[in-house]
Amino acid sequence: MNIKQVILPAFTAVLLTSCVSSKKYKQAQADYATLQSQNTSLQGNLNDCTTEKNALATAKSNLESEIAGLNKQIDLLKQNNTQALKQLEDLSVISSAQAESIKRSMENIGAKDNYIQTLQQQMARKDSLNMALVMNLKGAIGNLDDQDINIKVDKGVVYIDISDKLLFKSAKFEVTPQAKRSIG
Repeated sequence: MNIKQVILPAFTAVLLTSCVSSKKYKQAQADYATLQSQNTSLQGNLNDCTTEKNALATAKSNLESEIAGLNKQIDLLKQNNTQALKQLEDLSVISSAQAESIKRSMENIGAKDNYIQTLQQQMARKDSLNMALVMNLKGAIGNLDDQDINIKVDKGVVYIDISDKLLFKSAKFEVTPQAKRSIG
């Protein structure tokens, strides 16, 4: 056998078994590494989501049990309310004599209300008459804005206060002419 016959098939076999270039092989390895890291990241996210799903399922079951408890309380409160309404219906039955008595009491209260309103109107009228009397007296005395003369009506009695400085001069016992005109 010839060396060429042995080498040629061996060389051909070597060439046929390595049909990918080293550049493509390195690119494929880089893609594989990228995909591997993405897979690891997604596995971590999946684990986080699973944990969160379990926590939400627990919270949901807790809320459902709380809702069931609250619904039981609502039913109990409705029953209590119904019983209370029935008791009130039993208690609210009054006789016609009691109803007539209540009606008369309400009429008496209305009459007393009218009497009180009349008294209030009369008091307001009396106060306005007293104010008119005070204004007329101040006008008759002289100056309406005079701070030395004070007029008030209390319990039907008219009080007129005249200050000392208007009546007398300092260290004198004689009444001033202005005071004589105001009094006079």
